[in-house]
Amino acid sequence: MTLTKKSKQSGDVVKIAREILLDKKAKNIAVIDLKNLENSVCDYFIVTHGTSDRHVQGLADNLVDDLKQQENISPWHIEGKNSSDWVLIDYADVVVHIFREEMRDFYKIEELWADAEIKYYQEEE
Repeated sequence: MTLTKKSKQSGDVVKIAREILLDKKAKNIAVIDLKNLENSVCDYFIVTHGTSDRHVQGLADNLVDDLKQQENISPWHIEGKNSSDWVLIDYADVVVHIFREEMRDFYKIEELWADAEIKYYQEEE
């Protein structure tokens, strides 16, 4: 299954991806709803961070593998897999940004979309 622009399934992909990331201990997950913004590049951004290079890589690898296994959804494109500072996983209507915490603080992706609705999710402690 591949997603097409403005697909009705993007909300479902967000929910599944969010649960996978929460299960793998992703930190401070932000879901940015871009559907109602003019000229948005996708329906949703998911922004999160890991606690180390290894954690960032694990989050990215598990997300790609689990979405493929559970929903038969593969990304269109992946960037940054070799650096672990910032991995971008593009599912067309849903783009996932997984940072190291320092890089997330530096780029402040959430602040670029001030007009969008943003919901935050964290692991229950």
